[in-house]
Amino acid sequence: MLLALWLTMQAAATPMDLAQAEKLAALALACVHQEYPNKIAHTLASDADAKVPRALTPVFYGCFDWHSAVHGHWLLARVARLYPGTPLAARAEAALARNITAERVAGEMAYLTAPGRQEFERPYGLAWLLQLTMELRESERPQARELARVLEPMEAEAVRRFMDWLPKLTRPIRTGEHSQTAFAFGLALDWARATKHAAFEALLVERSRTFYLNDTACPLAYEPSGQDFVSPCLAEADLMRRVLPFSEFPTWLSGFLPDIPLHSLRVPAHDPAQGTSVAMGDASWLEPGVVLDATDGKLAHLDGLNLSRAWMLEGIASALPAADRRLPALRTAAARHRDLGLAAVTGAHYAGGHWLGTFAVYLTSRRGIAGS
Repeated sequence: MLLALWLTMQAAATPMDLAQAEKLAALALACVHQEYPNKIAHTLASDADAKVPRALTPVFYGCFDWHSAVHGHWLLARVARLYPGTPLAARAEAALARNITAERVAGEMAYLTAPGRQEFERPYGLAWLLQLTMELRESERPQARELARVLEPMEAEAVRRFMDWLPKLTRPIRTGEHSQTAFAFGLALDWARATKHAAFEALLVERSRTFYLNDTACPLAYEPSGQDFVSPCLAEADLMRRVLPFSEFPTWLSGFLPDIPLHSLRVPAHDPAQGTSVAMGDASWLEPGVVLDATDGKLAHLDGLNLSRAWMLEGIASALPAADRRLPALRTAAARHRDLGLAAVTGAHYAGGHWLGTFAVYLTSRRGIAGS
């Protein structure tokens, strides 16, 4: 068991390659234009609002729900940027161009700005929309940058909604699902810094410090809930490593997650040149989620939890000094969650297939970590 975990740690250091990107992108290519089944989070003001998904939200109507459609498009933008000039990039760009048109964006804006929809997809879907526009804008491909330009009205509306909402939000939202604030703040903060939107960045930092700076002893033992796909504790730590200076984060983390092991374990060496045994971290402090029915959309969330925990653990580790004694435990737990999470991304069931590919690409391409 320990040897298998050590081998997984070595594999975790390997970034996403083209073959893996092809498999993950296939999940998004199969759903960004698939309208049904569809779960609409929709407030009707009259009979006139009873319409099919493609009429309500003409860009993001596929992949079962709006936010999954948004980050399915992000997945395609990401792989197209990472593998330019490949057949994969061509397929991804064609799929994006089919949906992201000025006419369709105008339809999305009409839906978003209708009365009574100020809470629509806040904050999760809006944060992923910002990630999508950031990914397109950072591409060197003129086609991608043009798609970012077409999406600018929606991007501006997302920022406006965040900036209107955040000063009124008096408490953080600590769930393990879409309404969680820490995870969305992290995605939004990365966008604000990439686009040099100083006012939005300052607001996100201020709200993050107000909500989370004084938190201590986060109850990891209470996680996960049965349908979490993001960890309340780890998402907060992953946000605060973005917010706090490098010199302050390790101390804050000590108070917030005091039970991260400081000791190492010894496992048999795989390479004789390394001696008879090698040191690895203790992963027992954070048990992965287990999915017993992958056809159940809510239960399948735990596969996504394993993926998001993996990238959050890696993000936390990236903000610690090289000599920090918590690094082995963080990296070993990340590798364990990564291995289990990626094994679940098969596309065999639409309940997970319509969204888990995004989490897998975010993890394996190290998006959200400086320099990635």
